[in-house]
Amino acid sequence: MMRTATATRPAQHDRANEDFVAASRHAVVLLDGAGTPVGSESGCVHGVAWYARTLGSELLRRATDEVDQALRDALAESIERVSKLHSGTCDLEHPGSPSATVIVAREVADRLQYLVLADSVLLLEGPTDLTVVTDDREAQVGQKYRDRMDALSSGSSAHREAHREYVETLRSFRNRPGGFWVASVDPAAADEAIIGEQPLSELEAAVLLSDGASRLVDRFGQASWSDLVHLARHEGPDAVIDDVRQLETSDPEGTRWPRGKAYDDATVAVITMLGGAC
Repeated sequence: MMRTATATRPAQHDRANEDFVAASRHAVVLLDGAGTPVGSESGCVHGVAWYARTLGSELLRRATDEVDQALRDALAESIERVSKLHSGTCDLEHPGSPSATVIVAREVADRLQYLVLADSVLLLEGPTDLTVVTDDREAQVGQKYRDRMDALSSGSSAHREAHREYVETLRSFRNRPGGFWVASVDPAAADEAIIGEQPLSELEAAVLLSDGASRLVDRFGQASWSDLVHLARHEGPDAVIDDVRQLETSDPEGTRWPRGKAYDDATVAVITMLGGAC
């Protein structure tokens, strides 16, 4: 049986957390909602936090109760269900309609099944190796358009405007060939998710990260993936977020580490007791 510990914090205490994490006895889901920058529209009256929370809850139910259903199918049906929930009130054709990255980890018999859609990170630690599972297609596309944003001081009005333009530019690449894929309104995006499984006997831990938490490694470069797993396992998921917040606070203007958001919602889930006692 899996043992799961989670932690999640909003970027700012006065704004909704657009990440979502939840666990049942045999499954864990983590979603990172794509925020709508100030001055940009989404066509949705509910907002990104509602979307991530609603999709994540539906997906956890399916992953837990319908263990024979493939994870891609569970995600596709969950996206379709949530789309129906707000199609009568929201413009689902709007290019800024709420979206989210997705990670699912599920214990079925003697194996851990997983699904990863978009740039959240799943770490699978075995006795002798560590596997990193993520989808970097959005980062590859975005790298071509972020120079102006990265050259500006985080928190400045010019940076906010450049970030809005960056986000709106990337919308034209969302959920289409040659671009990148996220959960939004089209169930077909689930077909693009990375899936896999590993025997529980070959795993000691799994760590799920939104990109606000994985930036400790992949944006700030202040730890290795192995360091992060060790920290999460031995000091808890909050310790990972503590380290991220300290680094963000040390560089509030994004001078050392240019980024779209000076602070980001951050979420960590740690699964242990997979292949044996931990």
